[in-house]
Amino acid sequence: MNTRLAAWGVHVFTASGAVWGLFALVAIARGRWILAFWMMSAALAVDSFDGMLARWARVKEVTPGFNGELLDNIVDYINYVTVPSFFIYQADLLPPGWGLAAAAAISLASAYQFCQPEAKTDDNYFKGFPSYWNAVAFYLFFLGLPRWTNLVIVAVFLALVFIPIKWIYPSRMAKWRGLTILLTILWGLCCLTILVRHPEPSLGLVYGSLSYIAYYVIVSLYMVRAETERE
Repeated sequence: MNTRLAAWGVHVFTASGAVWGLFALVAIARGRWILAFWMMSAALAVDSFDGMLARWARVKEVTPGFNGELLDNIVDYINYVTVPSFFIYQADLLPPGWGLAAAAAISLASAYQFCQPEAKTDDNYFKGFPSYWNAVAFYLFFLGLPRWTNLVIVAVFLALVFIPIKWIYPSRMAKWRGLTILLTILWGLCCLTILVRHPEPSLGLVYGSLSYIAYYVIVSLYMVRAETERE
């Protein structure tokens, strides 16, 4: 295969994430919440594979005049910040009068986080809450908690953006990488099952999937503590 064609194909694949984000925004505007989550899932799938494909196609060598990392960041901001913050606002998940303010705060805080030099550290961590707002929107929607509780949850994650805690990068961590990737895949399948079964009751699956979130937090804190002790 022509190497330049392969490299540009990877860039187009990465850019397609923005198209899925656009489709998600349209679905949200029309109040089609489950369809919006499917579109967000498609964007997440693109993000899960484009890095591997970029390394395979050697895009940095083959297309040095095109910044694939910048493209990836733009698409990530759309799909991990703009789309879910609009969802949180439009789905009326927060107390009256707070939705737009919260969406604006998410956008501003995440813009700060994305532009930090160590948003992704050299030792393969995220620094500060890594803008997983699509996951936040998912759980706010399916848990059905009181709106004021949702607002507190959003406020906590907003604060975590500015706290320089390191969070694991599942696909690049060294220790327990295989286990973490396996659990990540199982979590993703669980979330897709929740979407497929909707509107059938699946609260048990929703709460069960939170075990992965607990694992992610615990392992992140453990890894950081272990590194601190070694230093």
